[in-house]
Amino acid sequence: MTSYQTQVEIQSAEFIANQAATDVLIAKLQDRMAQAICGGADRLRDRHHARGKLLARDRIDRVIDPGTAFLELSPLAAWGQYGGDVNAAGIVTGIGIVHGQPVSIIANDATVKGGSFFHETVKKHARAQEVAEANRLPCLYLVDCGGAYLPEQDRVFPDRDHFGNAFYRQCRMSAQGLPQISVVFGGCTAGGAYIPALSDQVIMVRGNARIHLGGPSIVKVAINEEIDGETLGGAEMHTSVSGVSDHLVYSEDEGLALARRLLRDGKVERKPVTATKVYPPRHSASEIGGIINTDAKTPYDVRELLLRLVDGGDFQVFKPDWGDTLVCATARIHGMTVGVLGNNGPLLSESSLKGAHFIAMCNQRSIPLLFLQNITGFMVGLEAERGGIAKNSAKMVYAMATAQVPRLTVIVGGSYGAGNYGMCGRGFRPDFLFAWPTAKLATMSADIATNVLLELRQNNVSLPKATQSDLDEIKTKTHAQYCKQSDPYYATSRLWDDGLILPEQTRDILGLCLSLVLSRPKPGGLTPVFRM
Repeated sequence: MTSYQTQVEIQSAEFIANQAATDVLIAKLQDRMAQAICGGADRLRDRHHARGKLLARDRIDRVIDPGTAFLELSPLAAWGQYGGDVNAAGIVTGIGIVHGQPVSIIANDATVKGGSFFHETVKKHARAQEVAEANRLPCLYLVDCGGAYLPEQDRVFPDRDHFGNAFYRQCRMSAQGLPQISVVFGGCTAGGAYIPALSDQVIMVRGNARIHLGGPSIVKVAINEEIDGETLGGAEMHTSVSGVSDHLVYSEDEGLALARRLLRDGKVERKPVTATKVYPPRHSASEIGGIINTDAKTPYDVRELLLRLVDGGDFQVFKPDWGDTLVCATARIHGMTVGVLGNNGPLLSESSLKGAHFIAMCNQRSIPLLFLQNITGFMVGLEAERGGIAKNSAKMVYAMATAQVPRLTVIVGGSYGAGNYGMCGRGFRPDFLFAWPTAKLATMSADIATNVLLELRQNNVSLPKATQSDLDEIKTKTHAQYCKQSDPYYATSRLWDDGLILPEQTRDILGLCLSLVLSRPKPGGLTPVFRM
């Protein structure tokens, strides 16, 4: 394994300065996470409790096995949008353990806009289903929602990946033998009614749970019929008259206990995972903050991260003396073998070819891939173009895109331009993609984008010669735009990743993800459960 020894001096002024800057970013993330997981305002949570209802995350805590982790996805979805009023996009999603098996859990938060679906809510719901289908997971829906947020209807309802896509995925998963279980705790209106209606089994909580395609107000407007919500779609009616519900329970705890039993009875058998003895990294992950330079122009050696992320800090580097702007290495994380690709500069022809070779080799040997992104892009310029960077970078992209092994990505620093593509960005559908609060995501840096647009304006002969005022306006607007849109919170708010994570959490999160992707069985050829 590796003979690489750390070059980091934890007492140096550079390390201390880097750590201080990273600590600020970490504190910001922790503060925003604390805000997001609160859900709605205090008065709305109090009203929720007064109705005898648990909060969404409390329901999850009670349904998963005691003492087990819950891998929450995209907790900062919709952050900074809608006036800051839609924490976590009004829905909690992730993977938990129920009776020893992983389960995809999707829980509406009725304290946030009544659990209504915004654009990001739909994306988050569908992403959780995508993860479930890819990894052969049962789905548990903890339903307490008000359907589509009507002012957002054009971003929620009609397109291929809007709300209808969630129902499409639900049908497909049932057809593949992946149990779809719903527990209804509150309102379940309009499109939201199809979440339980398309489930294999439905549990409704007496007193609070309601399911209706059209609520009392819609019924009044549509057919001039006056009726209360309980009579129209209450738990007792649906369990004893319509047959929409299969189980009537008298408390939320009873409903969650029954959901656990149904999931136990519908267990999906998984493949065993081969893992060796687990060793802690050679150096503490708490040192990562001192290694990362918040100035993207100041490089650091990705091998220093590996010493603090992989088992024993041991890794076998592939082609260490060629294409050194890309580090390729095999290592273990929580006893599971993984092929790591990490950036040590821009991708040149040599490093691209090395990456393609390494990916193909890992694919042949069934070794999952981990991409650690800190990339300015592929090299540009005359020498690079004459050296075939276009075709050589394409070889790496092709190898990465067609690899059949699981792929995980963590954006640890910059993720710019085509470098994002070559290092398995979101567009290439990695199984999971997380980012650190040090991440930056854009076509190019704010400085470069500003200079490019200034150059284009000055050389545009179809327009009057640019005045200094014109150029100043372009500089100010472009720089501000790129700074705002490359911010990691801008990205995670729009679900361009599966969540921002702390560097110290990374090893354990990757371990959870690896155990999941390595244990997934092959899809079965079953039939869906049709509700009669």
